[in-house]
Amino acid sequence: MSSFWSWWITVISVGNILACYWLIKWASKPHAGEAASGDVTGHKWDENLEEFNNPLPRWWLWLFYITIIFGFVYLYLYPGLGNYKGSLGWTSTGQYNQEIKQANAEYRPIFEAYAQTPIPELAKDPKAVKIGQRLFLNYCATCHGSDAGGVRGFPNLTDGDWLYGGTPEAIEATILDGRNGVMPPWQAALGDEGVDEVTEYVLVLSGRQADATKAEAGKARFATMCAACHGADGKGNTAMGAPNLTDNIWLYGGSRGIIKKTISQGRNGHMPAHRNFLGEEKVHLLAAYIYSLSNP
Repeated sequence: MSSFWSWWITVISVGNILACYWLIKWASKPHAGEAASGDVTGHKWDENLEEFNNPLPRWWLWLFYITIIFGFVYLYLYPGLGNYKGSLGWTSTGQYNQEIKQANAEYRPIFEAYAQTPIPELAKDPKAVKIGQRLFLNYCATCHGSDAGGVRGFPNLTDGDWLYGGTPEAIEATILDGRNGVMPPWQAALGDEGVDEVTEYVLVLSGRQADATKAEAGKARFATMCAACHGADGKGNTAMGAPNLTDNIWLYGGSRGIIKKTISQGRNGHMPAHRNFLGEEKVHLLAAYIYSLSNP
C-alpha cells in the first residue's frame, strides 16, 4: 500500500474516533435556547405526555468513553492504521499457520497411521470411512453433492462409472493431482449434418431410439472422428478420461439436444488438485470413503 493511502486510512480511522468523542462532549453541554436541565422542552404527545431535558445517565456516557478507549488500544495492538502492523505483529496468515501447526500436531499421527493401510481395507473400516466422509463433506460436497450423487457437469461417485478408472489408485491420483477433461468442438469439422448424424449414432450406442439412416451415416463419421478417444465400440478410454457412450450414463445430460450441443461445442471439465491443500494422508482416507461408495 502506498504511503498516501496508508495515511488516508489512518486519518479517517483516527478522525472518526475523535469525532465520536467530540460529538459526545458537545451533546452533553447545554446550548443557548435549550430548556434547562430537568425542565420540559415544550414537546407534547397524546395531550399530556411531555419531554424533559434530562442528561444521559453517567454510566451510559462511560460506556461510550470505554468504547473509544478500546478502539485506540485495538488499533495500537493490531493492524488497522494503513501500513502500521500493530505492536503484536499479528497477521491472519500467521494465525492460520499457527492453527494448522496445532492441528497437524494433534491429528497428523492419526492420518499417518491410516496411510499405511490399503484403501480397500480402509473402505471396510467404519471409523476410517466416517473420517473420510467428513473430509468429503468439507471439501467435495460443493461440487459432487453431500450424497456424492453429483450434478450436471460433476460426476456421480456412487454408480461405479468412472471417467479415469475406479481403482483405488486411480481415485487417489484423481484427488491428489486433479484432472482436466477436454472434449473438442466438432461443429467446424462435421458441419450441421455431420453433427446430427453422429448424435443419432451416439443415441444408438446407448440403446435408445434414433433415426436409423442418420445413425448409419454417423457410424462412419464416428469411426473417423471419435473412435480415437471413445474407442471403436464407444466404450470409452479411462487413460484419456473419454466416457463410455454405451451405458446411458451422462455427465452433462443425455437428451438429444444436449448430446448434439456436446458434439458441436465441446466440453471442458476441471477437477482441482488437492495434494498441496490436503496432503497425501488425508487424501488416502478421502479416497477410501469414495471407493466405499461404489464398492459397498
